[in-house]
Amino acid sequence: MNLKIYNSMSQSLEQFVPREPGKVNMYVCGPTVYGYIHIGNSRPVIFFDVVRRYLEAVGFEVNYLMNFTDVDDKMIRKAAEEGATVPELAERYIHAFNEDREALGVRPSSASPRVTENMAEIIDFIRELVEQGSAYENGGDVYFRTSTFPEYGKLSHKNLDELQYGIRIEVDKRKENPQDFVLWKAAKPGEISWSSPWGDGRPGWHIECSAMVRKYAGDTLDIHGGGQDLQFPHHECEIAQSESLTHEPLSRYWMHNGFVNVNNEKMSKSLGNGINVRQLLQATKTQAVRYLMLTTHYRSPLNFSEETIRQAENSVERLTNCRDNVKHRLTTVAKGNLSPAEDEALRARLNTLMEEFHARMQDDFSTPDAITAWFGMVSEINAYLRKETVSESDLHYILEQMQKLDDILGLLPKDAQAALLDEEVDALIAERVEARHNRNWARADEIRDLLAERGIVLEDTPQGIRWRRK
Repeated sequence: MNLKIYNSMSQSLEQFVPREPGKVNMYVCGPTVYGYIHIGNSRPVIFFDVVRRYLEAVGFEVNYLMNFTDVDDKMIRKAAEEGATVPELAERYIHAFNEDREALGVRPSSASPRVTENMAEIIDFIRELVEQGSAYENGGDVYFRTSTFPEYGKLSHKNLDELQYGIRIEVDKRKENPQDFVLWKAAKPGEISWSSPWGDGRPGWHIECSAMVRKYAGDTLDIHGGGQDLQFPHHECEIAQSESLTHEPLSRYWMHNGFVNVNNEKMSKSLGNGINVRQLLQATKTQAVRYLMLTTHYRSPLNFSEETIRQAENSVERLTNCRDNVKHRLTTVAKGNLSPAEDEALRARLNTLMEEFHARMQDDFSTPDAITAWFGMVSEINAYLRKETVSESDLHYILEQMQKLDDILGLLPKDAQAALLDEEVDALIAERVEARHNRNWARADEIRDLLAERGIVLEDTPQGIRWRRK
């Protein structure tokens, strides 16, 4: 394997070499659970699922972590608005996120740590930073002392001296330095809180991930992922906290996905153009959403529109039809159109395209080019299916290769043939065959329309009638 990853830290492609041979520790920042996820949130969820799938497909054992921030200022405000407690709000939207993640075809994480379940580890982490002089307390709040970490800013490559504190952002006068950031927040009256050496309060956002990474993956990750918007300040602050304490790199590789725009405009609350994932999935198939997210390179901005999602649906249908046509042809090989020999030229072409797929995936997970290689296979397969005689072994081989690709990208719907072909549909299809045999075209068309209403499309092929889902 020759996998190269664009490392945001070095701003260059680097050969991927995990810390421990054969194993990958991977952490992706998860949601703050105060609402349903939108399509912008879904991009890292889908993309890093594909990264994890690919690593597993080529033989790595992957410890894949995605956390939940289940207490913060936004959650406290939202809980008050809804007349609920913060834990009740968190439970509701964690459940919703897990439903949406499954609906997007994303596999569960190896672990999904919650902030509230790791409070002891977070407090211990802060205490150690205070004890070594990397953090200080003032008025019940605890701040990280950025002056003790000269490399602060190395991930985002920002010139921090040029930041206009007091003009562009509000300065907290309790800080020693405007760049210092909060590790522990003193609780206001009535707020949810935990006891700590600095009084009752709750953790700041950045410290949560540092503590949970350390607990669930050790001092150094192989891959830390998230959206581009997290690069600064969140990931920058994680690095400062963790590396000040452990004196080891927090992650060997940093990966950041680009933003999602809607109709070529930035998605924002002010524009009101956010799209809720669960509402989207009521009108759009899972595989089309995944396809759209993977047809733009993960580091580039992605545009969502009615046109792009319709194009994605059509492309997924083409992939699905190819798979289903192969399965249908398998049902006909016992009817005298079976070739006695395998098609070595076909297999050689498919193998070349499979190698191309892996080459594209190993070039910083270039999923658009990998999908192009898959469509190259579709063209070869469709040409093969037009032959009068085919090899049963070749058909099985084709399905095996397509399954390998789908195990990585997750673009094919499950084969629903068994579920759809109940006794009623079987009888209707048989009746239509008989009607056509008797030249009763009106009844044959009537049955076709009836089946179409039930989501079944019939297609007449040289090998007989096949069906597919709309």
